[in-house]
Amino acid sequence: MTSIALVVAACFFLAIGVPVAFALGLATATALLVADSYPLMVLLKETFTGIDSFPLMAVPFFILAAELMSGGSLTDVLLRFAGQFVGHRRGGLGYTNVVSLTFFSGISGSALADAAGPGSMLIRMMAKAGYDRAYAAALTASTAIVGPIIPPSIIMIIYALQDDNVSVGALFVAGLLPGVLIAVAMCVVNWWVSRQRNYKGDGQNPTFDEMLRTTWRALPALLLPIVILGGMRAGWFTPTEASVVAVFYALVCGKFVYRTLEWKALPDILARSALLSASVLIIIGLSASFAWVLTIEGVPQALADWIIAMKLSPWTFLVLVNVLLLLFGIFIEPLPGVMVLAPILGPVAMKLGIDPIHFAMIVIFNLTLGMITPPVGGLLFVTSNVARVPLGPLVRELKPFLVAHGVVLVILTFVPALSTWLPHTLGFK
Repeated sequence: MTSIALVVAACFFLAIGVPVAFALGLATATALLVADSYPLMVLLKETFTGIDSFPLMAVPFFILAAELMSGGSLTDVLLRFAGQFVGHRRGGLGYTNVVSLTFFSGISGSALADAAGPGSMLIRMMAKAGYDRAYAAALTASTAIVGPIIPPSIIMIIYALQDDNVSVGALFVAGLLPGVLIAVAMCVVNWWVSRQRNYKGDGQNPTFDEMLRTTWRALPALLLPIVILGGMRAGWFTPTEASVVAVFYALVCGKFVYRTLEWKALPDILARSALLSASVLIIIGLSASFAWVLTIEGVPQALADWIIAMKLSPWTFLVLVNVLLLLFGIFIEPLPGVMVLAPILGPVAMKLGIDPIHFAMIVIFNLTLGMITPPVGGLLFVTSNVARVPLGPLVRELKPFLVAHGVVLVILTFVPALSTWLPHTLGFK
């Protein structure tokens, strides 16, 4: 009865437009009141327990590092670096969009940050060059989901906290090849659309000397993901300590390398980082209380026993999980989705012999896809706002990108080595 009340209440609050985090919190409170066997204080206790974790300290530090790099004009540097390779080709600004956001993903770890920061700048550039503004917004939203896939990734940190069978370092490395594959798929769509609509490049083919200078200037920014992953692999620091290293690295780059970060800008950067960190931690805390009720009521174990009793093959299970997660992701944001579903589905996947790293990447990519599917898709609202484009035209332009993401999802599901080969080769467990 308690679990039914929990799910029904969550669906009701989501249906009337309550933000996801508070909908989960209110649903938990409703279930506790209906059960009458748990004190309401459990909601507060489990919310704080959910965020009382040393590895979670990495989240605000990675957010701060991204803000520092953005404040240090990193976006301009990466735009020039990406544009020199593809800007002169047909559809060049579209390729620049994809390549720039992919590089920026290695710093921000957030799809929304990618879309609102460099994404908004790229949309304006594409519109000025003659691209349809709705297409530019759709390309930006579709590419920005690389943010949670390529390390550092906030959602990967949260997933590793929910599943003891994977580590943050393993997930960080596992996201590299899928992230590149997503970027390639977006480039293929841009190539096809640019041929259909005759979107031309900027016609400026830089000289070799100019490319060397631009690459040299971008090198410090490009090295940040290498510093993070390399230091973790070498055992110099943990993922949490890596986030602190990233902050100091970003501060040094912005202030002393690029010399564009002003001390007077730091209060605003710290305030934005604190606000974003607080919103993420609220989601994590209230999702943890929701997941606690499910666990204490035995829902994960009952569901696992039911699925195992069906004697599904691993591939059939993965297909069904893909369908479930795609539907689930339409209504729930990735972070609470991981908090709720990872403890339920992860043990079942393990019992079926599915590599936990492979399964983690499937879950993360599926839930991230929900950010570009209506009605909840957060990336759609962000890009619609920054591009000043109604949601209708934006969603219509999304169709070929959704097909491309579907192809990537099929490859990711049925080719486990795409997720597991690199972390296993580098010794991550």
